[in-house]
Amino acid sequence: MATIVEKTAEGIIYRAAKTYPIPDVDILTLLFDTPNSLAKPDTKIHISAANPSLSITVSQCRQLTESTSSALRRHFGIGTNGPGKDIVSVISTGHYLLPVLSYGIIGAGGVFSAASAASTAGELSKQIQGAESRVLFCVEGTKDVAVKAAEEAGWGTNGGGRVVVMSEEGEWSLRSVDSNGDLGQQLVDDGKRLKWERITNKKQLQESLVVLIYSSGTTGLPKGVKLSHQNLVAEAVIPGDMFKSWVSTSNPTFEYRTLAHLPTAHIAGIQGYLINPFYMGGPVYWMPRFSFPEFLAYNKRYRITYFFTVPPIYLLIAKSPLVTDQFKTLEVAISGAAPLGKELQHAASEKLGPNCFISQTWGLSETTGSATVMPFDMTDDTGSVSPLIPNMLARIIDDDGRDVEPGQPGEVLVKGPVVCKGYYNNPAANQEAFSGENVDWFHTGDIAVFKNGMFYIVDRKKELIKYKGLQVAPAELEALLLSHDRILDAAVIGVDVDDGTNEVPRGYVVRKDKNLGEEEIKAWVKEQVAGHKQLRGGVVFLDEIPKSPAGKILRKELRALAKRAEGAKL
Repeated sequence: MATIVEKTAEGIIYRAAKTYPIPDVDILTLLFDTPNSLAKPDTKIHISAANPSLSITVSQCRQLTESTSSALRRHFGIGTNGPGKDIVSVISTGHYLLPVLSYGIIGAGGVFSAASAASTAGELSKQIQGAESRVLFCVEGTKDVAVKAAEEAGWGTNGGGRVVVMSEEGEWSLRSVDSNGDLGQQLVDDGKRLKWERITNKKQLQESLVVLIYSSGTTGLPKGVKLSHQNLVAEAVIPGDMFKSWVSTSNPTFEYRTLAHLPTAHIAGIQGYLINPFYMGGPVYWMPRFSFPEFLAYNKRYRITYFFTVPPIYLLIAKSPLVTDQFKTLEVAISGAAPLGKELQHAASEKLGPNCFISQTWGLSETTGSATVMPFDMTDDTGSVSPLIPNMLARIIDDDGRDVEPGQPGEVLVKGPVVCKGYYNNPAANQEAFSGENVDWFHTGDIAVFKNGMFYIVDRKKELIKYKGLQVAPAELEALLLSHDRILDAAVIGVDVDDGTNEVPRGYVVRKDKNLGEEEIKAWVKEQVAGHKQLRGGVVFLDEIPKSPAGKILRKELRALAKRAEGAKL
């Protein structure tokens, strides 16, 4: 797919040559009631991977969605004062009935806001207070954390009746935790249903609030990202229709099957499991939590054909002897959330299906997921994150806000239908992140280069290491370290040096071979990169690299570790 580069009064603009029509409908109408969605009433759309006899069809999903919406309206007043005003938080592991709750919240006029299942009570309490949540849903496994978080948020003993436990199998049920900590009566009455409001007004779709997702906070405090009906619909339709076109012309026997293994508190899980497979008409097999042996077994058992996952999992695939023929049915593999080095891209691809080469996508919570996608009839093995998706515009600017020429690095700005509606109750963050005459250019914070029609992500703007006026991208050194056959995982940060003006790269390494020493690694790196990229900050060996549930390296934890180590020397 050709990328057009135009010089305009606004700057140097990048866009795809093709656009796709985006229907003016709400997300539930798109999925359940338009011919765009390939799911039929009898399609099994959500299935338990551990027990595939537990499943729901589209028709059953509609009924449960409407009865759930009714329960939310009757018991908690969700949507009573109009849509987009009532935040409903959810802390849950992955399971096949979780989508029903998300659809039911949106159908009632509420806002679905998921929290990481790994959250502490303190973290969850801050999130529900910041979101001004009306209700907190959980599963049995997250109930204790939910109750404690609600109490810390001032909701009352055992959450004051606003903590609700949802069933994970069998009859769909929602039961509030009472003042004694026990579960009360079933709140869902199948005889009482509430149909969602069908929305076709473009402005209303653009300005709506249906999902509130909290950024991972890898460099700072999490921010609440506001996503609209239009955002979710556009992110389903644009890549989805690209994929449909490829299937119809090049792969007519393709059957869509994917495996839910990433957290649903992140955009990859929300868009990738709750929406996109439904639009493509194929089932999602749900894992409660990630386990690599089970991940391998389920891929083989359910003949998974399509998945998106993150670099740490591709690293496991590339380096684990457990991987044999589990991915022989896989036809589409996509990587995102963090850069995937060229060497790891090749190493992992060799372990997948015979005609499956990993492509890379790039995007953020603020872009509802993918802002770039590789056309499905193309492959690229140069380490790019693919071309910009249709209907989107991009610019690349320097630190002074001037557009750089193609081939030069700079911060990526994007605008278009998948860009979020700003941050929740955070005008300072909005002012920092959005610019332009219509305040619709989003500053992504990612540094990229555009060449050969593709975008190449260099690193996060705030994570670049500055050494003697030169920039060092941690992602480049991490990709290099991961290519070493005696290194299992690695991360790089900048640490201060005594002159007070420079940073130098320090590597954090998980060794496969305990005989591998610091000097050997530093010498190996020295042979392969320029002088300013040397690991002058040393090498520190860890048992595990700290990462978010979405697979992003938590550099702030490594910086804290570096500060503690420095303090111990004093």
